[in-house]
Amino acid sequence: MASSVDLGRQLEKVVSSLVSSGRFNSKSEVLGEGVRLLEEREKRIAALDVAIAQGRADIAAGHARSADDVLKRLDAKYRKMGKSRP
Repeated sequence: MASSVDLGRQLEKVVSSLVSSGRFNSKSEVLGEGVRLLEEREKRIAALDVAIAQGRADIAAGHARSADDVLKRLDAKYRKMGKSRP
């Protein structure tokens, strides 16, 4: 599938520089790599959205503790650990 895109001067310079440096063999390779990276980023963002939704659902269902409670428990745990060291 052939496509024509207008990258603008700055991005065209970046693409051309990557090709002329030998890092990529063609402009298509540069653009293909860019699209693959965007696809990976979108997948990570989608996974984060799912995790956030799950966290919000857990909070709404009462399956969460306040940060203050967690910090107090951790503080007590590590103080106890510190006292048991020689």
